[in-house]
Amino acid sequence: MEVRSIYKYARMSDQKVREVTRAVTGMPVSQAINVLAFTPKKAAKLVGKTLQAAIANAENNHELDADELFIKSATSSKGGMQKRIMPRARGSAGAIKKRMSHITVVLAQREADETKKAPVAKKEKAKKAAAPAPAPEPAPASATQE
Repeated sequence: MEVRSIYKYARMSDQKVREVTRAVTGMPVSQAINVLAFTPKKAAKLVGKTLQAAIANAENNHELDADELFIKSATSSKGGMQKRIMPRARGSAGAIKKRMSHITVVLAQREADETKKAPVAKKEKAKKAAAPAPAPEPAPASATQE
């Protein structure tokens, strides 16, 4: 089951937020919270709020355990843009674009059985492929040989 939370019109450009979302994608929720708490960026605080909202949605609406969740995807897309002007020389004006973004966090439940079985199967296949074929045993010498 997937749980989604969206923070719309965050007052930060999507490029700056994308740096933080890429860092936490694929992490377990508890580890992602710690990483965001110690990341010295404004975007980390915004992504953290969105992550906390997604965790609350999972626990309250879908009755999922927060310890079993991981961040399936965390994305940032372009939002609106506030356009302002700054006076420039000789009566002209320079454009200022105050960019916004939409932050989306999707959580999924990690299955304990799937994570344990998948790596073991890959390791066994690798061992079988790497192991050389056993050499045929020589025929036993007869006792009547002189």
